[in-house]
Amino acid sequence: MKLPKKVTVKEVGPRDGLQNEKERVATEDKIAWIDSLSETGVSYIEVSSFVHPKWIPQLADAAEVLKAIKRKKGVTYAALVPNIRGLDRALEVDVDEVSIFMSASEGHNRSNINKSIEETYPILGEVVKEAKQAGKRVRGYVSTVIACPYDGPVSPSQVRTVADQLFSMGIDELSLGETIGVAVPTQVEQLLDELLLHFDSEKLAMHFHDTRGTALANIVKSLEMGITIFDSSLGGLGGCPYAKGASGNVATDDLVYMLHELGIETGIDFQSLMKSGQLIETALGKQLKSRQMDILRAEGRGEYLE
Repeated sequence: MKLPKKVTVKEVGPRDGLQNEKERVATEDKIAWIDSLSETGVSYIEVSSFVHPKWIPQLADAAEVLKAIKRKKGVTYAALVPNIRGLDRALEVDVDEVSIFMSASEGHNRSNINKSIEETYPILGEVVKEAKQAGKRVRGYVSTVIACPYDGPVSPSQVRTVADQLFSMGIDELSLGETIGVAVPTQVEQLLDELLLHFDSEKLAMHFHDTRGTALANIVKSLEMGITIFDSSLGGLGGCPYAKGASGNVATDDLVYMLHELGIETGIDFQSLMKSGQLIETALGKQLKSRQMDILRAEGRGEYLE
C-alpha cells in the first residue's frame, strides 16, 4: 500500500457540523470551540456560512463569530459564501478564504440553491472574480459526487463537467462532497480515475459523510490514489439539510487516529482534539457520535478537560 507521508485535515465542524443542529448553539460557545480547535494543530477551520439566516438560522452569527475568534498564525479561517451579498459580508470581517458551493446533480442543486446548474455558474463566477480581486483564496465545493437523493447515481463525467467550470473560474482547490454517504471504495476509485486525468491531485480534496460507515474505507482508497486533503468534522457532527437521512461528516478524531496509526503526519495533537470534542459536546448537551468519543466515555476518562 503506497500512502503519503503527510495529510492536511480541514476541520469543517463549526460550519458543516453545526448547520444541521436544530438547537441553537450560543455564539460564545461557538467562539470558545473554534478557539480550542485553533490550539489542536489543525491548519484550516471552516468557521461559518454567509448564507441568508432564514435558510440556516444556526449560522446567523457568522460575522460576530469571525470578529471575536482569536486567530492563530498558520491557521486559515474560512467561510461559505453563496453570492456577492454574502461575499461582501465575509470580506467585511476579513475572512481568510472564501468557499463557494454547488452540486453535480440537478435535483440537489435546485433543492440546495434553488437554481439549475447552468443558472448557478454565473453567480459563482462573479463571487470568485470579486474574491480574487480582494486577494482571497477561493475553495469550491461540489456536492453529490457519487449519488443524489433526488436523481440517483451521478456519473464521474458529470462531476468532471462541473469541476471544469469551477476551475475555469479560478478556484484554487475543489472539495468533492460525497453528500449522502453511500459510496464504497470502488466508486471512489472510478470518480478519481476520471478526475485525476484532468486535474492535479494537490488541488482536490475529499469530503465524505459517514451515513453507512464507509467513510474511512473511502479515505484509504483516496490516499492510495494520491489525495492528501480531507474535510472532516470533530465528533462526526453534521449532515445535510437538503439530503434527508444523510449523517455527519467523517469524524476528525476518528480520521486523525487512523492516519496517525498508518504513520501519516497531520500536525494535529490528538489529546487536544479530544479536549475540543468534549468542549463542543458539553455546549451541545448531547453525545457526539464518533468512535473515539464513544471509547472515551466507555473508559470513563475525563482527563482531557482537567
